[in-house]
Amino acid sequence: MKMTSVNSANDCGCGQAQGGAWTLDAALRAVAAMTAPLSQVEDVPLARAAGRVLATPVIARAPLPRFDHAAMDGYALRHADLTGPGPWSLPVDQRIAAGQAPEALAAGRAARIFTGAPLPDGADTVIMQEHAHVSDGILHLDRLPQPGTHIRRQGEETAKGAVLLEAGQRLGARHIAVAACAGAQSVTVRRPVRVVLLATGDELCDPGQTPGPGLIVDVNTPMLTAALTRADVTLLRACHVPDSRADHVQALAKAARDADLIVTTGGVSVGEEDHMRAAVLALGGQIDIPAVAIKPGKPVTLGRLGAAHWLGLPGNPMSAFVTFMLFGLPLLSALSGSALPTARRTGVLTHDIARRLGRCEIRPACIDGQDAMGRLQLTVSQGIHSGRMTPLARADGCVVLPASGEPLCQGTQIDFLQFPEGF
Repeated sequence: MKMTSVNSANDCGCGQAQGGAWTLDAALRAVAAMTAPLSQVEDVPLARAAGRVLATPVIARAPLPRFDHAAMDGYALRHADLTGPGPWSLPVDQRIAAGQAPEALAAGRAARIFTGAPLPDGADTVIMQEHAHVSDGILHLDRLPQPGTHIRRQGEETAKGAVLLEAGQRLGARHIAVAACAGAQSVTVRRPVRVVLLATGDELCDPGQTPGPGLIVDVNTPMLTAALTRADVTLLRACHVPDSRADHVQALAKAARDADLIVTTGGVSVGEEDHMRAAVLALGGQIDIPAVAIKPGKPVTLGRLGAAHWLGLPGNPMSAFVTFMLFGLPLLSALSGSALPTARRTGVLTHDIARRLGRCEIRPACIDGQDAMGRLQLTVSQGIHSGRMTPLARADGCVVLPASGEPLCQGTQIDFLQFPEGF
């Protein structure tokens, strides 16, 4: 899977890795390099294929169109029959509707024909009905048409055997329409990515409950469950894991037995109650990316546990959202064999931003129209807090602010990550 840089100048603008943390672009490249598509495939009927990823191309089983046919309602004739200066008159001796098999067209005759109907042998031109007059079964023409008009020719769209959809295509309604045109009843797709979601934290209570003293509502589980509700993903389970190393080890061991991807929230920092990294290592797993120099989300961790990939997200909801967008979505695309849509766009700031030197920042931003050059105008959150979610609800995406710490002035060009549809 090819990944694109999230910042157009000086890599991602994160500066050098800080304290073992990777730069953002280096981490994205590593995710692409260490993730291969799932090998298992299955055949799925077209009616249930939306959102799935093709494992093999869709090939045209016949030329498109399959036969010469009328492009509009009118009259089919032989152009050679229109001799002399005109006007011309031809008897109409058959009526051809879509789905009917016509008789050959006799010389000096015309046929009433409707859109999509097969062209009779001998006919080479269709006169649209608005340019024709018929009385007593005779077609009268006052102007000479161009030969071959208003006909869709066999194979003019594509030839038999042509590749219509490439492997790796995520199927939407328009792709399924093309597959149906190709004569396919089903398509071969990669099986869904099996995911286990583990949320840690003794302080969590379920949404809808009134939190007791010291408790907070679990935001990450419903948020990530929604993000993982897609046709190419099977969410095997979403569980809450108590804050103990033993519970972490038990939950991870079970997840590693049947998941392609384990997503965890919380427990990846360096506090005394953060057990996730130690539990992964205790089970013989590996940590490939220990941290990424971004704000929010520096503790995000990526590794492997048995055959499963592991994505350890921070516990704060804003951090979990941002890091899942940056790393979870590419992981799912790579495992499902699809190309990650290029979400990065260029915009300009509508206002000044003052910052401190440090990590590159991922901040919510709103699109406020376009400038005279067609670039997006972006209004950016003036601050960021890893636990605050309300700015995301109003945002259209996030900007990537480089780590230099230099003030960014109104009109500065900046990279923008637009939220994918439904995210």
